[in-house]
Amino acid sequence: MTQATKKSAINSSRRQFMVASATAGAGLALGFSLPFSAAAQSVPLKTADEINVWVVVKPDDTVVIRIARSEMGQGTRTGLAQLVAEELDCDWAKVTTQEPTPGQNLARGRAWGAMATGGSRGIRDSQDYVRRGGAAARMMLLQATADQWKVPVGELKVSKGVITHASGKKTTYGKVADAAAKLTPPDSKTIVLKKPQEWKIAGTSLPRLDTANKVNGAKVFSIDLRLPGMLCAAVKSCPVFGGKLVSFDESKVKSMRGIKGVVKVNDTTVAVVADTWWRAKNALENLPIDWDLGPNAKASSTTIAAHLKEGLTAEGDFWQRKVGDAPAAIKNAAKQVDAVYFAPFVAHATMEPMNCVVKIGGGRAEAWVPTQNAESSIAALSEASGLKLDQCDVHKMDLGGGLGRRGGTQDFVHQAVAVAKQFPDTPIKLVWSREEDMTHDFYRPIAMAKMSAGLDEKGKLVGLHARVSGQSINAWLAPTAIKNNKDVRQLQGWYEEAGDAQLGYTLPNLLTEYVMRNTHVPVGPWRGVNTNQNGIFMECFIDECARAGGRDALEFRREMMQNHPKHLAVLNAVAEKGNWGKPLPPGVHRGIAQFMGYGSYSAATAEVSVSASGQVKVHRMVFALNSGHHVNPSQVKAQIEGSVVMALSSTFNEEITIENGAVKEQNYNSYLLGKMKDTPKVECVLVPTHDFWGGVGEPTICVVGPAVLNAIAAATGKQYRELPLRKHGLTLA
Repeated sequence: MTQATKKSAINSSRRQFMVASATAGAGLALGFSLPFSAAAQSVPLKTADEINVWVVVKPDDTVVIRIARSEMGQGTRTGLAQLVAEELDCDWAKVTTQEPTPGQNLARGRAWGAMATGGSRGIRDSQDYVRRGGAAARMMLLQATADQWKVPVGELKVSKGVITHASGKKTTYGKVADAAAKLTPPDSKTIVLKKPQEWKIAGTSLPRLDTANKVNGAKVFSIDLRLPGMLCAAVKSCPVFGGKLVSFDESKVKSMRGIKGVVKVNDTTVAVVADTWWRAKNALENLPIDWDLGPNAKASSTTIAAHLKEGLTAEGDFWQRKVGDAPAAIKNAAKQVDAVYFAPFVAHATMEPMNCVVKIGGGRAEAWVPTQNAESSIAALSEASGLKLDQCDVHKMDLGGGLGRRGGTQDFVHQAVAVAKQFPDTPIKLVWSREEDMTHDFYRPIAMAKMSAGLDEKGKLVGLHARVSGQSINAWLAPTAIKNNKDVRQLQGWYEEAGDAQLGYTLPNLLTEYVMRNTHVPVGPWRGVNTNQNGIFMECFIDECARAGGRDALEFRREMMQNHPKHLAVLNAVAEKGNWGKPLPPGVHRGIAQFMGYGSYSAATAEVSVSASGQVKVHRMVFALNSGHHVNPSQVKAQIEGSVVMALSSTFNEEITIENGAVKEQNYNSYLLGKMKDTPKVECVLVPTHDFWGGVGEPTICVVGPAVLNAIAAATGKQYRELPLRKHGLTLA
């Protein structure tokens, strides 16, 4: 093989892995050995005290459970550990966790399967095989004991890692671990998992495993990391997306204290490297830079809005669902209802800005990354460094916020590698300033929706036509997912198919359309992704239709939901807990909403008052959630509470605007986030049916906005359709 051919093969392999790791979800583990198979155990990096890839048992009975998914505050580490520990029957008080690296995962034939954490899939996609890993380890530990005692394994019992026999013999997992590790793992098909009704560890509100060091400040995030000889880099990219870096004058800053150099990162970005990040940032601010802003400098929020508005009336083949003839039914209806909604670009604004530490030298590349997808990170490290995958590894750090920003894009990893290549054998910590983070995000897509409906004489909905005009995430990140110019992802929550994001209404005439209207502004997943906008568009419009027909909002929904029992069940549960129809204090009004996303069913009520000056007080919110199984109920409730804060913030405050092609909002003084004082009383009704596995982190965020907006409409007599509400003089009290 020639050197050129060899390099081509390496790049092809790297690209194939990069595409697979960035885009695969549930299917990532398919086609590989089960994570605890004999094949997986025979590859390198197996430790002597390892029962299988998921479970390590120490002589002192400490149980180390390996977690392949990322932790960013959502509790996945604890939840997955609970599932493994449940099947293992170990002592939870002796459980600790460990994170394998993507390099180790590759070296062991991807024994740990997918390492991506997003789309509320951290637990639901891996629950089956991690539980089987725990069960397999338990069976091996019991078999090792049976072999030593020369008794049938069926005569043994185990509780909290203590194995007993009717004869009075007793031992612990730690004493038989070495023998168990030498056994052949059981066939996964023979393993019978526990029913949720039998759970003692899973399904309970155990304290999180990662709380103490966050509270006492001992936790080291990537942005805190310090390595011997480390230098720091600050970066600045062209303020207009699509623009170019023309030149910079290094001579103006190279004599400043601590400066080690100025690096052209790529065609759009420059970095300054120094002995401290603050010195690098100050020098970068004083660095003369010439940008070619390009034609996108003419774009603004006004031109983008006009682009989307044109899509609301454009002619073409845009339909995604057709039932009956909705336009005709609406035209011939006794009453027509029309509305246009708008949702702006929204930033992730994670507490920890984008950052990455990279060291390259000796034919190896290492990175320390707060990442939602460690496999995407190692692919980016390999691609940018030019080294093969087996010459690279990534140390997965806990995230100071992810929210979809730190998944497949990995732009900050590419930048850090580009700088580190100029400083061999030296760790480089690249950190974005808040301004860089705010103005170079992959934003929640902008969208408009034109909603039309027809009602009969009794106020019954006889036809609904919903057209969304907006930007496509797939067009930016996964263009091959767009088929025939139709992107079904953008109508998430309006699907006909059951299972993930099904519309919970059955209508005699329905037409849904998506008109792709992309801009130069990059977009990507933001917690809840497209269920956020689509939940508001649909659930607020359903309320408008109910009012137009003189109907109660709850009863109006119920009559369209008889073919959707799980949607209806959470709606009924929240209506009961939220005291729907019962009197409220003077000036307080209720709103209601239901929606499905990420395989889970959610509903909410909101109790709201609005002052004469436009101050909105959200007094109480009640939620009902069915995600099939709830591994840690207190964490489920915490996720719901977090979604309330985030959704209220985006509904009332948040908007990214474009001026002269660039993002106008630079920091928290202009990009306003919600505050703790804005948080209402939150009550949760968990109604798991134990017949499916849905997500938890994202499903409920999509019902917060419409429930509150519908309550505001009840209070003011006006349905606000354009976000954020502060543009209408409405603020959180």
